[in-house]
Amino acid sequence: MATFDDLLEDAGTFGRSQKRIFAILCIVSLPFSGVYLGIVFQGFTPDHWCRDSAVVQRRQECGWSLAHSRRLTVPLVNSSGALQHSSCEQYEVDWNKTALTCSTQELNLTNLPVTSCKGGWDYEYEGRRSFVTEFNLVCSDAWLVDMYQSTINMGFLIGSFAFGYFADRFGRKVSFLISNILNFVAGIVLAVAPNYTSILVVRTIFGFGVKGGWMSAYVLLTEIVGVEYRRTVGILFQMFFSVGNLILPLLAYFVTDWRWLQVVISAPYIFFLSYYWFIPESPRWLISQKNTAKALEITEAIAKENKMKLSKNYETLTEDEGDSSSASLLDLVRTPNMRKHTFILMFNWFTSAVVYQGLIMRVGITGGNIYIDFLISGLVEFPAAFLILLTIERIGRRLPFATANIVAGASCLITACIPDSMFWFKTVVACIGRLGITMAFEMVVFVNTELYPTFVRNLGVSVCSTLCDVGGIVAPFLLYRLAVIWLELPLIIFGVVAFIAGGLVLMLPETKGVPLPETIDDIEFPHRKNEDVAEKPQKTKLLKSELTNNKETTAV
Repeated sequence: MATFDDLLEDAGTFGRSQKRIFAILCIVSLPFSGVYLGIVFQGFTPDHWCRDSAVVQRRQECGWSLAHSRRLTVPLVNSSGALQHSSCEQYEVDWNKTALTCSTQELNLTNLPVTSCKGGWDYEYEGRRSFVTEFNLVCSDAWLVDMYQSTINMGFLIGSFAFGYFADRFGRKVSFLISNILNFVAGIVLAVAPNYTSILVVRTIFGFGVKGGWMSAYVLLTEIVGVEYRRTVGILFQMFFSVGNLILPLLAYFVTDWRWLQVVISAPYIFFLSYYWFIPESPRWLISQKNTAKALEITEAIAKENKMKLSKNYETLTEDEGDSSSASLLDLVRTPNMRKHTFILMFNWFTSAVVYQGLIMRVGITGGNIYIDFLISGLVEFPAAFLILLTIERIGRRLPFATANIVAGASCLITACIPDSMFWFKTVVACIGRLGITMAFEMVVFVNTELYPTFVRNLGVSVCSTLCDVGGIVAPFLLYRLAVIWLELPLIIFGVVAFIAGGLVLMLPETKGVPLPETIDDIEFPHRKNEDVAEKPQKTKLLKSELTNNKETTAV
């Protein structure tokens, strides 16, 4: 009985039709960057200090500079070994009852008592208006900024499960289109939400839809190309997320209000509804739903666009994958090797999300030019995809995967030790770390699929990848809260976990040139599987020899 892969061989495994669909679906990854990393600009926290209305009024009357009025309002504090003006405390003095003249040089503020900010904050906006400045999410409320990023990852986590089910139940194309309606509506509502609580709720819904749509597009794309093209297409599809990382700072530079930037990020999702006329439903999914006639109709259209023709009449088609209905969560941990693979892959998904997201969000708190810094760090992601494609078939999976994690970890630790005075050297080392963790993030996706047997493969990838979203929930708290203690402390944590992840990868088996496992026995006894693969050509050769001898004997 023929499979869809047999049918695809006749229709073309990566012809003009698949290239067209690939090109338009890659666009879906562009706005995903703004959704995932927009917090760098939308949640930008400018330099700020306590506001004293009496000092502000006197500043306007006397023509003081911001620095001068700041000296009268807030004390100097020790921050990371340097004296800086406090952001969260002010002098406890009522300037309305004090004879405050335009000449204040003689004022001795050394022994004045201090208190927490009471009258709000002044901001050095630097041309940006963020939700931080709109809702005063600083000092004791600064942790609410972390929630903005955590809620999008919470939405990703729920969306991964929900749309995984929707896509299997109702189809990849339908799920993709529904998600884009949800994305556009939620994105626009988020842009006009009146208070921060509603922003967090809608942000979760936004993440739910965006992750679901991105996953549906990814699955559809990999299901309509030949097996030999799946890995390359998947890596390049993810690479367009990096293209979005280059577009995002340019958009943010010209769209300085966070609400209008949200509108710009959300607008493409209404455009994606036009894909109804340009992308087909997945023939593989249709076959799994016993709708062979529709699957053949779509495949014939693909063949026609590829200038190919189906060589024979395919009346019956069967699914390529084994039945996963019997798969259980216990299968992932019941046996030693399966348990080892599951825990190592979970930790690597978690590490990739924490370090990748942490390094990007760190751009917004280092005090440099966030547009240029974000752009430079985005550029270094591009070599990642090409390095993966260059090494995985020559060297293998395990060594590049482990090396990428270790390089990322070493770069984080070294960056933390480089003084700020060596700015460009520090930037270069940090970019190398970004390159390493990008490679690791892209590699964990397909390495995960190669380490589980057929009947539990989808379940294994789904369970392990949930740790990616858990890492995304944790990352902003690790970065922003630890940076308050010491700006470089998050880098130390990122470096340690990346080193551990790299070491654990070396405990995984090499999968280069090894057939995909079909049963748990193939995982637990890999040498038996390798021996069977090695013996197969010899048995085939021996069988042909015996048949030839038999024919010669019969002829005699």
